[in-house]
Amino acid sequence: MQLKLLAESIPVREILGPLDREIDGIFYDSRRVQKNGLYVAMRGAQVDGHQFTEQAIERGAAAIVVERPESHSRATSLVVPDSRAALADLAFTFYKQPALRLKVAGVTGTNGKTTTTFLIKHICESAGIPTGLIGTVRYEIAGRVLPATRTTPESLDLQEMLAQMAGAGCKAAVMEVSSHALAQDRVRGLEWDVAVFTNLTQDHLDFHGTMANYFEAKTKLFTGLKNQPNKQRSVAVINLDDAHGERLVSLLGHETPVVTYGHSPRADFRASNYRAEFTGTSFQLDARGKIYLVRLPLIGRFNVSNALAALAAANSLGVNLREGILSLAKAPQVPGRLEMVRANRQFQVFVDYAHTPDALLNVLKTLRELDPRRLILVFGAGGDRDKQKRPLMARVADQNADYSIITSDNPRKEDPLSIIAEVKKGFRSSNFEAVPERTEAIARAIALAQPRDLVLIAGKGHETYQEFADHTIPFDDRQVALRALENRPLEF
Repeated sequence: MQLKLLAESIPVREILGPLDREIDGIFYDSRRVQKNGLYVAMRGAQVDGHQFTEQAIERGAAAIVVERPESHSRATSLVVPDSRAALADLAFTFYKQPALRLKVAGVTGTNGKTTTTFLIKHICESAGIPTGLIGTVRYEIAGRVLPATRTTPESLDLQEMLAQMAGAGCKAAVMEVSSHALAQDRVRGLEWDVAVFTNLTQDHLDFHGTMANYFEAKTKLFTGLKNQPNKQRSVAVINLDDAHGERLVSLLGHETPVVTYGHSPRADFRASNYRAEFTGTSFQLDARGKIYLVRLPLIGRFNVSNALAALAAANSLGVNLREGILSLAKAPQVPGRLEMVRANRQFQVFVDYAHTPDALLNVLKTLRELDPRRLILVFGAGGDRDKQKRPLMARVADQNADYSIITSDNPRKEDPLSIIAEVKKGFRSSNFEAVPERTEAIARAIALAQPRDLVLIAGKGHETYQEFADHTIPFDDRQVALRALENRPLEF
């Protein structure tokens, strides 16, 4: 693609060098630049990409995008006000606007994004709509499964994946949209057919600073729906049970079509008569003037909300509602989301990704509904993340579990013992102990379990690693729990 055409897609303050250059690829990592590449220098939290423009040119960059003037004899410089926004616009143009060839659903919120996107994909594919997936657990492109590096990829990677989906025959794409991605313009330029809001509870304040900023970042997915030039009848699907959801409905007014869901009698998709068992959940759905019985092989009231969101979103994408409901009976287990660790025992072990106070509360309440003799919890808090939530998670554990074992999550650059000390501040009872090494903590919980007990291992869910200050190790809660179960004598 001609550099001149790419330059026309971004606001350029100054051009230093010729525009009659052919660009074969766009890069934001100087180490990956190839011949005839366009390197976009972005300022990151730790590193400024402007430090590596010379390296990019040495590797073959024919042009660079920078926020301050740089003159180079071998490369053209495009000076822009915001490199990150420019990257999104350049990617959108370079990959020929792939989202316009797909029906695109975006799901945002603190909790429930992963399960909701999995369910939307399942419903759409059951209805004969090949659907790509982008999210926390993995990326899926026409049968190919790729490891996820982040919940919402950088704009360049995102546009490339959407182009691959469209090229591979996908007709739709569903993706988790993180608040970080919205704040950092990673989804800039995308036009949505459906945008889903699940809920908003405390998380990521290390990045956003305040809940007000966090909410404002989330709203970006919805406030732009009315101004999309190509998709003008997009639908906002919003959880009416959440206070921030109600606020979002008011904020959107009548300019954007809104479909609400929840247990509220005012919801367009309303659930009632909820019933949970070890094998799944059933509930009554009132929607579109009719009443349906919904069966879901996932446990918990929060999964009722996720199912409602998925049904409303898929229906807004054109899937027949009755077909969508029938397909939910065969919905897949979502990795690390209240996932049962199979074992021939008189107690049950579950692994869940819950790493916020609200998510932990929801999971504990769900397991309490199964009427266990005791509920034993293993949990910790991640390092280099929102410290305010640590004692709040402990308070939830103290009030809703019978016994807790505090351990390491992903300590990252923090001292695990310091993190545990901050978590301990939230306990009022003495029904807990600290076992810093996570393998030992999981083994301890399983050793304590007796018939009719439930063990919940929370925080890491689907993750297959554990991050420390200077290294990362393989670590999968599910596999560690299985090994602990194998080492424990069978009950008779």
